[in-house]
Amino acid sequence: MPNLSLEASLTQSRDSGKKLLVPYVTGGLGDWVEIVHAVIDAGADAVEVGIPFSDPIMDGPTIQEASQRAIEGGATPTGILSEIKKADFGVPIAVMTYYNIVYHAGHQRFASTLSDCGISGSIIPDLQLDEAREWIAQADSSGIDNVLLAAPSTPTQRIKALVDATRGFIYGVGLMGVTGERASLSSSSTEVARVLKAHTTKPVLIGVGVSNPSQAEEVVRIADGAIVGSALVRRMLEGQGPSGAYAFISELRKAIDSLKP
Repeated sequence: MPNLSLEASLTQSRDSGKKLLVPYVTGGLGDWVEIVHAVIDAGADAVEVGIPFSDPIMDGPTIQEASQRAIEGGATPTGILSEIKKADFGVPIAVMTYYNIVYHAGHQRFASTLSDCGISGSIIPDLQLDEAREWIAQADSSGIDNVLLAAPSTPTQRIKALVDATRGFIYGVGLMGVTGERASLSSSSTEVARVLKAHTTKPVLIGVGVSNPSQAEEVVRIADGAIVGSALVRRMLEGQGPSGAYAFISELRKAIDSLKP
């Protein structure tokens, strides 16, 4: 079966009037495959699977701890990708990891492995656009949509270049800093969504700092969708398992679906 296109799938859902929801799950942590199935059953439009790395510079304490536990439990990039290949998730899967893993494997081998495993996208937050052209070209040739990130501090000319080069969607970073749950949604989340929407017709999703249903609802009033990571991963660390993940993502789905197109 051909790989699902991340960009085509998300664009089709958005154009049908649906707000998008993309959870992040740490690969290799406990019953993570069942949790991916659970969040899809709860209404995820795509799922980011994190490939743990020992120095996750974008991630805050929750995802750092999850990555460390996964590594200590024997998780490897090869093992995580093999599990994804064996699973039939039915929605696009994007892997989120760091460039050291991509570089170590080699661009061509890593891209072809992702494609062979049925993966639709890649998110590599420490690979900047100016240094990413080779990887983007290799990903494109393998049918992998490489997602680029834009921060609240990104200048307009840079945004224009990012939205032109990104595939799948443009990842709007909701606030300056690392990932993690926040008591309230930063005003920069809606502002970066507004700016990105003015510069592209590709799906605009906002992550980092989106922690609960009300925050997800607030951000998708402007953005096309929300990415939720730390709040879900905390539930994984607490051992809430697939049922806890399903309940949480169901709450988020209900909140964003309450908005009229």
